[in-house]
Amino acid sequence: MPIPKSHSAQPLNSHSNLHTHWGAPPWHIDFTVRSKPVPPSVDFAIVGGGFTGLAAAAWLRRLAPEKSVAVFEADRIGAGASSRTGGMALAESAAGDLPGLGNVLDGLERILAELDIDCDLSLPGAFEIGRGKGLKNSPIQWNDSGTLRVTKKVPGGTLDPGKLVAGLARAADERGATIIESHPVTQIEWQQRPVGHAVVHAGGAQCSAGKILFATNALALELTALAGRAEPKLTLAVLTEPMDQKPLEAIGLAGGNPFYTVDLPYLWGRCRRDGSVIFGAGLVDADDSLDLTRIDITRGAARNRFDSIERRIHNLHPELREIKITHRWGGPILFRENWRPVFMPHPQSKNAVVLGAYAGHGVALSVYLGAWAAEALLGPRKFPSWGAISEIEWDAHDVGRLQKPFPR
Repeated sequence: MPIPKSHSAQPLNSHSNLHTHWGAPPWHIDFTVRSKPVPPSVDFAIVGGGFTGLAAAAWLRRLAPEKSVAVFEADRIGAGASSRTGGMALAESAAGDLPGLGNVLDGLERILAELDIDCDLSLPGAFEIGRGKGLKNSPIQWNDSGTLRVTKKVPGGTLDPGKLVAGLARAADERGATIIESHPVTQIEWQQRPVGHAVVHAGGAQCSAGKILFATNALALELTALAGRAEPKLTLAVLTEPMDQKPLEAIGLAGGNPFYTVDLPYLWGRCRRDGSVIFGAGLVDADDSLDLTRIDITRGAARNRFDSIERRIHNLHPELREIKITHRWGGPILFRENWRPVFMPHPQSKNAVVLGAYAGHGVALSVYLGAWAAEALLGPRKFPSWGAISEIEWDAHDVGRLQKPFPR
């Protein structure tokens, strides 16, 4: 998709300043948001300019072009989880298939086609790998606390996260949504009159909104009422230098299939079009979203875990023994106790929606559910029953002992 002359191509690390201590992923966001004032009022306010928020904004304007939409992003579009993921598109939630979820990958393809977005989506299937019995002709034979082999091939694939962020932002912008960067939302003032309206306080400005979508995932947990009820962490990834076809075939990744382990210790990754390979493993704990933003991957536990990841990679296969690592980065991730996404009305207003906590399955799911949220905000579509937090979760939430592996 050609880049309009008014947009400039920028690497993510120069496009975003807020989380540079999380490292620089290899993606590029080839879209520059045009500066606009905060509107005094909108029909829909979206908090968060990542996959979820931008998909919802574009879908709202597609379905209801007469309705006004504003996206409030604290830093730059994609500065949070969306551009810091590994770009693995998977078919289910981290809790597996859910009642009424539908076909996520088919839905993603339909949304991308409708919005005319090219993000290098490829769906050759994903490898589940493990240390137990593998497939007879497993293309992967890696040494990692036992022998890792492919145990199963499931629906899935990869995409370019930077291109997806840019494509969604462009689609929202071209359809008339207002995207406002560098405007962190600090407060929501819930009002009784007009009925259901709220005042969004963002970057020193105010905007009255008829309905609100909170799409901040692991950040701004106080605004979403998820503080203490879902657990934010930083997931870690590295990128190798590009490899030729022969070594890619030797390590089993020449077919472009992403992979993730079904047992511990956890490992996930995928090959990029230039032959470089992303490997991810490890989590850095954070008590809340503020602590999460303070993590510096060049120091302490995060740095030690990166060193450990690199040692694991070099020992996986002889072809990886001397491979150079060109990038290290981290990305925020949010876990709910039962591993299901949160998709529910905000506790303080039925006209506000909270969507997030994808637990590593957010690449395809966030776009798919972002469009679903747009339809729910407009009225004809209901929220899924599995998206609500139960009274037990509200009163006695404890996710401190996460043991289940999670793909990215």
